[in-house]
Amino acid sequence: MDVMISVFLGLHIIGIASLLGGFLTQMKAMGAGTARFVPAMLHGALTMLVTGVLLVGLREMDGGTVDHIKIGVKLAVLFVVLALVYVKRDEERVDKALFGAVGGLTMANIFIAVLWH
Repeated sequence: MDVMISVFLGLHIIGIASLLGGFLTQMKAMGAGTARFVPAMLHGALTMLVTGVLLVGLREMDGGTVDHIKIGVKLAVLFVVLALVYVKRDEERVDKALFGAVGGLTMANIFIAVLWH
């Protein structure tokens, strides 16, 4: 079970890297007002959702404890990010504030995961 948890944790980190990396590659375009949500951002958010749910299930099946409030907050933040990226994925330009909000929420989700014990 530990191996499976480690594999899905690695995939979860790849998902966050894809979402955050997509955001960071568009930072210059955001300054120019031409930023858009790239496919890597949508795929990263979906990867995070699937692997995150699997991680919670695997951890509970293994007899570990899970902070359900923390997971609920992280899931809510991810749903907002996923909804924004999904709805605006085909637009050529995304408003700076909206694009920045997705980046900020993504980073907030990272810090929630790391700092909330």
